[in-house]
Amino acid sequence: MAFLMKLAFVILAAGKGTRMESDLAKVLHSLCGKPLLAWVLETARALEPQRVVAVVGHQAEAVQDAVRPNFPNTEFALQSEMLGTGHAVMQAEVLLGGFEGDIIVTCGDAPLITEATFRSLAQIRESLDASAAMVYATEENPGSYGRVILDDSRTIVQKIVEFKDATDEEKACQTVNAGTYCFRAADLWQFLKGIGNSNKSGEYYLTDVVGLMTEAGKKVAAVEIASREMVGVNTRAELLQLETELRAEGRCGNA
Repeated sequence: MAFLMKLAFVILAAGKGTRMESDLAKVLHSLCGKPLLAWVLETARALEPQRVVAVVGHQAEAVQDAVRPNFPNTEFALQSEMLGTGHAVMQAEVLLGGFEGDIIVTCGDAPLITEATFRSLAQIRESLDASAAMVYATEENPGSYGRVILDDSRTIVQKIVEFKDATDEEKACQTVNAGTYCFRAADLWQFLKGIGNSNKSGEYYLTDVVGLMTEAGKKVAAVEIASREMVGVNTRAELLQLETELRAEGRCGNA
């Protein structure tokens, strides 16, 4: 069913996926007979967005060749250096800088995120007149995930912080960043220009855009999702485990 708002997607698909211990680009690894990236593209397509941009890097040509036959309207932005999620989104500005609407940013290696989550993100951003909205999950043992600090209503983000840069008090927080956002396009490009890489990784974090927005008094909304939706695939063992689960649930079709 078409989404009524003007909507674009930026799908982050540039990483090599070193922990996969494979020369194949991470998003091209097969889950139930189709690339990880295809799962995300299919879910995005269900909302009939005006634009879909995949940010590619490692094996960029192979990723484009794999996507074009089934997703011919996908556009591609090249991230030639792996300098973080914020840097990846910067590469999409050439294509989407003039887009007027909402931009959902999500990961190409998280195949279980749902159409309902994408819709909820865009709807809450609009209904609260927020500059952005993001998803979070509650984890009993949150490990090294980035933490999301919420207000008492658990609908407004006060701060998000990468695990590497978190204080002990922040690390004790169980609400974690699930890695998908919806931005009012104009606000995204405005605040993206302000982020830097003065952190322990030397990378440009997309999370810093949220920080700049909240510091400027802009509203950032939050949507809680089930932990399973944020599952990313980082190793071949995780890929096998996920396929086993999906087959048991009858979600692999005839693949």
